[in-house]
Amino acid sequence: MSREVPAADATVAASSGPITLDQQPKTFGLLSMTLFAVSAMLVLDTVATSAAIGVQGLSFWVLLGVTFFVPYGFISAELGAAWPQEGGIYVWIREAFGGRFATLTAFLYWVGQPFWAPSVFVLFAGTLSVVFWPSMSQGSAEILVVGLIWLVVIVGVLPVNWSKWVNNASAAAKVLVMAGIGIVGIAYAIKHGTANSFALNQWKPSFGAEWGYLPIIIYSFMGFELMNSAGAAIKHPKRDVPKMIFMSGAVLLGAYMLATFGILACLKVHDLSIVTGIADAMKLAFDSILAGYSWLYDALMVVLLFTFVGNMVTWSIGANHSMAATGLDKTAPRVFGHVNQRFRTPDYAFVLFGLVATVITVVNYSLFANKQSVFWTIFALSSIIFLLPYLAMFPALLVLRIKQPDIARPYVVPGGKKGAWLSVLLGEIGVVFAIIAFFWLVPQGTPRMTYWGITGGGTVLSVVVGWWLGRKAPVSPPAPTSARTAEVASV
Repeated sequence: MSREVPAADATVAASSGPITLDQQPKTFGLLSMTLFAVSAMLVLDTVATSAAIGVQGLSFWVLLGVTFFVPYGFISAELGAAWPQEGGIYVWIREAFGGRFATLTAFLYWVGQPFWAPSVFVLFAGTLSVVFWPSMSQGSAEILVVGLIWLVVIVGVLPVNWSKWVNNASAAAKVLVMAGIGIVGIAYAIKHGTANSFALNQWKPSFGAEWGYLPIIIYSFMGFELMNSAGAAIKHPKRDVPKMIFMSGAVLLGAYMLATFGILACLKVHDLSIVTGIADAMKLAFDSILAGYSWLYDALMVVLLFTFVGNMVTWSIGANHSMAATGLDKTAPRVFGHVNQRFRTPDYAFVLFGLVATVITVVNYSLFANKQSVFWTIFALSSIIFLLPYLAMFPALLVLRIKQPDIARPYVVPGGKKGAWLSVLLGEIGVVFAIIAFFWLVPQGTPRMTYWGITGGGTVLSVVVGWWLGRKAPVSPPAPTSARTAEVASV
């Protein structure tokens, strides 16, 4: 048997000792897991940005789906089925590279989420201002963003079997909105023709001025491992994790491409705002083809706003549970591992999440005068930090095959040794490219040195803090407590 999740390392009597994360009820079946993954990975805050690539972006969705999304899914399926414990990516890297690197990884995985939350809620405020509150001031938007951050904290601290309904509803709402974008885009194209040419030559991938938006596609594919961060709540992890990955993957690719087409059918690329693109496209289409149904447009926009909140609830659950594992494992300050005695959730980690996100919000609103610069700068910083842990997660597959060959692997990356190496290589290339591109693209009107100071400085500071937190962790990975039979190709 592989080493248990950190919470279980210090065994306590349930009747007298403190509550641990492993004592959560088993609430996630295959359907709930699939909806959780869709809720996490179907991020509407990136759809308008991916549409800004142009029609060729649809080809990049397919190309990167084959060369990055599929290998990433293979790796996540093998690791998730073999090590399904609470902590997810933290456990995998701990087993492969030791506690210090695992703590650094978990911290980066965690801190990327409170860095990201403000950018999501900047889109919430932008959409709200376009549809319902046109006179919203910059100060009002800032207060709204902070309020939404703490709403996510409150929901996240509640029991998982309560908050999972937010995830499930968010997943359904995202599919509804994306389908709505695609349908109204098709209807608009039938009546007026498409705003952009969809001729075959427009589908040809190229690296023009819009290439800097390509990392958005890679970013939008990430999150398969998130479900394993709450592994203690999964009913049948070994059986259902691989199925969840491929079921959710099919939904994700189809939904992203449909929504991207819908926006491009309605709006010319040069008229597209990465903050309000969805609302602008749907407003134009509704005014043209469903002028008497403005209430339906308003209803869809309310659903869209809900998805922004639901998305952050989903990611905050995964990130905070993963970070809580480091505290419970005593490889970082134990404040991260504190578990609420009533709700059995990592409450202190959620509060820290809220505090960091609030500081990031205040700093960026004080530095930038327009919402587009605020959004992209925060988003780029959070994305770079979020992607860094994957540089360790992908090679962990190969390392664990060497160090722990006897661990049973219900799912194995196809193609044997060559398939494993190719999957890891493609994953590493994709992540490195995305990180470089996020650094390179500077929002129009934003001083380059300010942008690079925030993204570069924030990244370096996060890495230093994460390494400092892991200073007490063992350098060498722990030995597995026992072995199980495995069907795995040698590396």
